[in-house]
Amino acid sequence: QDVMLICPVFWKGELFCWVTNCLHQYDLGGITPSSFCGSAKDAFEEGICIPPVKIVEGNQIRRDIEELYLRSSRKPEAVALDFRAQLAGNITARDRVLALIRRYGPEVVKGVMKRIIDNAEVAFLKKLKRLPDGVWRERSYVECCRPGDRGTYRVMLTLRKKGSKLFFENEGTAPQNGAMNATYSGWRGSIMVALNQLLCWDQYFCIGGALRHVEFDPTPGTFNCANFPASVSTAPIQAMEISLYPAYNVLSKMIHSDAEMRKDIMCIGGTSQWPATIFRGTDQWGEPYGYLLVDPIGGAIGAFATGDGISTGGQSRTPICKLPNVEHTEQTFPLLFLYRKEVIDSGGAGRYRGGLSAESCFIAHRTDAITQDTLSSGNAIPTSPGMMGGYPATTNAYKFKQGTDILKRMAAREMPADIADVKGEDITLHLRQENFLQQPRDVYAVVWSAGGGFGDPLERDPSRVREDVIDSRSVSIAAAREIYGVAITADGVVDATATRMLRISRREANRKKDGQVARLGGAVLACLTDSLDLRREQDGVHAACCRCAADLGLARGNYKDLCMRRDTDIGAANPNIGDYRRYIDDRPMFRQFFCPGCGALIENEVARENDPILHDIELHVR
Repeated sequence: QDVMLICPVFWKGELFCWVTNCLHQYDLGGITPSSFCGSAKDAFEEGICIPPVKIVEGNQIRRDIEELYLRSSRKPEAVALDFRAQLAGNITARDRVLALIRRYGPEVVKGVMKRIIDNAEVAFLKKLKRLPDGVWRERSYVECCRPGDRGTYRVMLTLRKKGSKLFFENEGTAPQNGAMNATYSGWRGSIMVALNQLLCWDQYFCIGGALRHVEFDPTPGTFNCANFPASVSTAPIQAMEISLYPAYNVLSKMIHSDAEMRKDIMCIGGTSQWPATIFRGTDQWGEPYGYLLVDPIGGAIGAFATGDGISTGGQSRTPICKLPNVEHTEQTFPLLFLYRKEVIDSGGAGRYRGGLSAESCFIAHRTDAITQDTLSSGNAIPTSPGMMGGYPATTNAYKFKQGTDILKRMAAREMPADIADVKGEDITLHLRQENFLQQPRDVYAVVWSAGGGFGDPLERDPSRVREDVIDSRSVSIAAAREIYGVAITADGVVDATATRMLRISRREANRKKDGQVARLGGAVLACLTDSLDLRREQDGVHAACCRCAADLGLARGNYKDLCMRRDTDIGAANPNIGDYRRYIDDRPMFRQFFCPGCGALIENEVARENDPILHDIELHVR
């Protein structure tokens, strides 16, 4: 459904440059209205595949090509407007380039273009020179690749830095399967987004210079580098998202050792897997329709290394994205919203907490029924993990109640504040459930994932936790105590003594009890993570706790092997995570790694029960 329109710019009969844009179009065919085909077996059951073809010739739309393209759509009028909007954008960009050429001459304009790329390359290389060589890894999971599936599928991303080169690999990612796949270009483009945000933002987001020093080494046949004719129509909301967000983590861990670049670190944000609600039927004007609920674009921004994330802050890669206006959605589709609200405790806990996500709840309105499909992942295993001790955000969630008393409540002028307030039969919706009906008395709510947290929650200032609980209602009083170790009295005051004792007891419980813990005294070379220093010792460079200097092994090794480890149910990671057994068979775990010397939290890890410990940081320093 993402259509790329490319336009050449000619000057005096010669090709000068290209301008392009990409737009998600309304419906391009396939077995599911809106063209997100969650049960497609291959590309032949999806929307039309268009190879590069000339659709404008002599400044005129080629009607034969356009008709072929529009004939595949259930809403050709809307797609025709989408196409013309893209065309207008390209024409405007082309005309502005030509205006620059007329004013300054082609040599100057092309020279400036090349200089911007060259300057971006120089700036990128200066940043890489400040960073150590090494390997950084991130692991995540996708759930349910076809209707009825209860499997989980691993995503691996490895970043290697060697001198002035970066290498990205996806070896270890699960094979292509079902309708959850993406192409190599989708994987590569997703990583480029994170690279652009974290390392090229100061060069007008000009990534061309950086790409001269970046190599991509895909494993063909994996689900985010799938081979034709794999089904790929869900890629923009699943496989490409799960390729993008781990890139934020590996890049953030790479740049953490530099004090200035550390300010750019950002944890994974909300909607790291999109909980799609795909609806269709006959609208309030008797016309057929089919689309998806766009509300999850409200997302959330993950925590930063210097401050809290942003609740419902959108998606960081798209500065102009915003939640759709409720009234506009109701005007366009036969829906009536009951509420849309931010979800308490949804953001990942941490010294800096992740932004909250939200929940949208609606009923069918002025129609007999809505035919619904679900298409989601990240409902059992959180896909917005924290970083450097930060906790994961909540998972996606579907909530559906049949035969409720909502119409009676509305007639009595009683509007529910939550779907739990209405009486009806709770129905568990599966992650790729198709063709179920929402009648006017059925209430449907969708929750999307929030932003991950940064740093140990026990290090969050108690006064800020109080603000979270009392003022902003971002954190529940129970989570304040259980996760942040902050005791708040009934009248909303921090009990300083109880808080201090809570935090001391937590750390005491997590440190090593038997045997001695080696302490290091060598010079500190760098801050490896928020909790680890690099120290030079006689036998090489070691990782050490930044609080008590406990030895956690050589920098090339896995510091987690020398930590105290605690494995708990995934529900301990966030108060809003529900029972994973509703959706998957594998058991996901919340692993925590503590300093053996002082009991401070070093790092967290989300993993399937039988997966090995992730070796996330491997530095090559002498």
